[in-house]
Amino acid sequence: MSTAEKILDGLRELKEEDQIEVLGFVEVLKSGKHEKKEEEFKNFSLKNAMRGMENEPDIYNLSDLKDRFK
Repeated sequence: MSTAEKILDGLRELKEEDQIEVLGFVEVLKSGKHEKKEEEFKNFSLKNAMRGMENEPDIYNLSDLKDRFK
C-alpha cells in the first residue's frame, strides 16, 4: 500500500472537522509557507541566542582545536 493510500484510508476514518484540519495542513505544505516560517524561526532563534556576543573578543583560534579533519 502506498503512502497516499494509507493517508486516504486514515482520512476516511476521521470526522469531517478533522478532515478539514488535515486539508488545511496539506494546503500549507503545498504552498511552501511552512519552510519560510521554519527558516524565519531558525534565524530569529540564532540571532537571539547570539545577542550581545558580537562585542566579545575572539578567544579561540584554529590552533586551539585538538582534532583536525583531514
